[in-house]
Amino acid sequence: MAASEACGDESLYPIAVLIDELRNEDVQLRLNSIKKLSTIALALGVERTRSELIPFLADTIYDEDEVLLALAEQLGTFTPLVGGPEHVHCLLAPLESLATVEETVVRDRAVESLRIISSQHSVVDLEAHFVPLVKRLASGDWFTSRTSACGLFAVCYPRVSTTIRSDLRSHFRSLCQDDTPMVRRAAASKLGELAKVVEPEYLKSDIIPMFVNLAQDEQDSVRLLAVEACVSIAHLLPQEDTEQLLMPTLRQSAEDKSWRVRYMVADKFTDLQKAVGPEITKTDLVPAFQSLLKDCEAEVRAAAANKVKEFCQALDPTVQEVVIMNHILPCVKELVADPNQHVKSALASVIMGLSPILGKNNTVEHLLPLFLSQLKDECPEVRLNIISNLDCVNEVIGIQQLSQSLLPAIVELAEDTKWRVRLAIIEYMPLLAGQLGVEFFDEKLNTLCMTWLVDHVFAIREAATQNLKKLVQKFGAEWAENTVIPKVIAMSRDPNYLHRMTCLFCVNVLAEVCGAEITAKHMLPTVIQMATDTVANVRFNVAKTLQRVGPVLDKGVASSHIKPVLDKLRDDGDVDVKYFAVEACTALDF
Repeated sequence: MAASEACGDESLYPIAVLIDELRNEDVQLRLNSIKKLSTIALALGVERTRSELIPFLADTIYDEDEVLLALAEQLGTFTPLVGGPEHVHCLLAPLESLATVEETVVRDRAVESLRIISSQHSVVDLEAHFVPLVKRLASGDWFTSRTSACGLFAVCYPRVSTTIRSDLRSHFRSLCQDDTPMVRRAAASKLGELAKVVEPEYLKSDIIPMFVNLAQDEQDSVRLLAVEACVSIAHLLPQEDTEQLLMPTLRQSAEDKSWRVRYMVADKFTDLQKAVGPEITKTDLVPAFQSLLKDCEAEVRAAAANKVKEFCQALDPTVQEVVIMNHILPCVKELVADPNQHVKSALASVIMGLSPILGKNNTVEHLLPLFLSQLKDECPEVRLNIISNLDCVNEVIGIQQLSQSLLPAIVELAEDTKWRVRLAIIEYMPLLAGQLGVEFFDEKLNTLCMTWLVDHVFAIREAATQNLKKLVQKFGAEWAENTVIPKVIAMSRDPNYLHRMTCLFCVNVLAEVCGAEITAKHMLPTVIQMATDTVANVRFNVAKTLQRVGPVLDKGVASSHIKPVLDKLRDDGDVDVKYFAVEACTALDF
């Protein structure tokens, strides 16, 4: 009976059972019950939900964190279930309790739900119920309630009276000066949000002094969050006020003794640049950016290096080239040889973006030597980042110049004595081919790709066959028919049996991308011919190849051409050849 009820309409699920489940010892049962709260509320009706369910929930907050998290989430959507906006304040009591618990995730979720329902309060209810809750949390004995309070000021501030606003600013100031670092940290993270809703006169008189205090806090975890607030505040101030009120503090942050604060400045640098405008950027931010690019901590240099392109693009066009050439480029040149690979990699991912800004002559004279140096870097990520972004240099200096300068370096790496270096270049080849185009590729790099197929290291030969497949996907089957397949077929007659096997490996991957017609016309006859090879390894690889290409071909072609060959190989004198021939027949249903 119980099972049939459970399977029926959930709204008919007995309320008493769900209430019992909320008290059950099994956490999973309690969690399921919380997730069905809206069902209980609907069945109870709005009045009983307000008078019975909500007070009951307010008493059950001494539970497992996952149950409390689900409850905090549910309550944010409960407004219609308690009778709409005029009764929404009855949800504040359980959410207030949840906003004070020890587990951060639960508190954050409760604050999120409180922020959602704050907008559903009328101005009268907001002042009568919501603001007192914020004040209670802000002056609570435990730091948990005070940290939660920080996230609630900005949502109620714009809608309350002048007197209450003054009160709220005073409470927030106290939180910014709280004895507990966690509370100051929460206040710092929400200061920018509050700054956006405060009246302009109080921005200068109240918010900026709070920011300055937080930016000089003894804890670096507080100071770094003040940097984020600085971005929001700078957007709201006129330029002269920014220079006078914010820049002295920001200069200190850029040179802070803690690398975490300097890292945050570097990470937010382009946001700051947009906020303060071109004049302050030229006088203050350029020197600060230089010092961040030369920072003693690798993490800070990497964060700054990541911003090089974006920072340079946003510079005032009238001084852009001069600033880059005189101030930024010397730092960039040092970073190219940085001992830390993360710094070099971060720079390599953006350095190509300087080409369109600096133009052809500067790129050829100053940037190309840096690209060459990075192409030869021992770190594969640096090389990949350079090759991945060749297209924007190509647009500036043209393919001719690019081939004269960078291509020899790529060819040199492709013929490197260390096989792992050759392998890395093979992996980049499809990317490079896509950027250079088919004509240029055929002229300069095609021979190189075919040479890899006969490399003395198997890993290189294997990677080279995969490379061919990717190139055909880029350039099309017709290109393969005219350019690649004749060279692959020629390998079937090579005196070295390893090269003959590579021919079969190429057919395996090319058949799939070239399609039935080209496979049947050009590649299948070669494979069939190789079934009589003197080396058993080649013969059993013929069986494996026929198994691979069979599904690509039409049924008729497969049975008339492939089946006789496999039948012959099944009677081969070599046990391995027999085994793979039988495997192929089974797979192809012969």
